[in-house]
Amino acid sequence: MRGIHRLGSRLLAAGSTIHTFTAQLADVDRGVYDDFTLRVARHPSETALYMVTRLLAYCLEHDEGIAFSDGTSSTDEPAVLARDLTGKMLAWIEVGAPDAARLHFGSKSAERVAVYTHRDPAKIAAPWAGKKIHRSDDIVFRGFERDFIAGAVAALERRNAVTFSTTVLCSRRSGLASSRFVTKKSIRGLGCISELSFTLRGSR
Repeated sequence: MRGIHRLGSRLLAAGSTIHTFTAQLADVDRGVYDDFTLRVARHPSETALYMVTRLLAYCLEHDEGIAFSDGTSSTDEPAVLARDLTGKMLAWIEVGAPDAARLHFGSKSAERVAVYTHRDPAKIAAPWAGKKIHRSDDIVFRGFERDFIAGAVAALERRNAVTFSTTVLCSRRSGLASSRFVTKKSIRGLGCISELSFTLRGSR
């Protein structure tokens, strides 16, 4: 399936920067294959590290009904979400460092919840210990090594080509690549290790 998807705030904030990504996705684990164009509105207060993590979350969770909320200005929705045709919330996907109360609310609002972060996963998860979180064992938590995200940021331009596949995770620029693993786990313990390939090339 080919299409144009709009990422970022639906209400474009003054000073926002638009990044365009031509994406090729081959998620063997989930059986999801798609080619699409993403237009990402980066809010003035949003770091490039956060935006790239948001992009990765979108692609790794890509499915029918996926969309982005109103960006950093939204407090009652996650960074990424998925709804069915009736408007029912299917997926609540956080980026960064959500607190326990937000995860609890998201888990009660959607069928599934996932968290993606470019920060230290142990430090992100520590404040959740002992807190009430609905269906906490079902929440998926994925942490990217900061150096990997920084490498992708270094390759970032206004127009970019992106490819994803479920093998080795790497960011490529000018023929150089660095490999990293993505850890997938529930918030109460290690689940499994997922391997994938991520290549981002800026084309100005």
